[in-house]
Amino acid sequence: MIKLRLQRFGTTKKPFYRIVAADSRKPRDGRFLEIVGVYDPTREPAYVQIENEKVLAWLNKGAQPTDTVRSIFSKAGIIRQFVAEKNSK
Repeated sequence: MIKLRLQRFGTTKKPFYRIVAADSRKPRDGRFLEIVGVYDPTREPAYVQIENEKVLAWLNKGAQPTDTVRSIFSKAGIIRQFVAEKNSK
């Protein structure tokens, strides 16, 4: 199964994350299929940069976001957009 999840980067106590599409059997920081965004919780407010087209393409292919990524997508309005797109078909 393909998951949209966070991949950790940075140093001790200063993390930032890539939002990636990856096989659920691979390790957290292991191989991934595509980078779809960046999340930096250390900034105030938290920095989020998401490529909507790539995310929607992966969601349409059946990729499942993790709980944290789903929360980030909800705040960015991507989940609402995906549901509206799915219901219009």
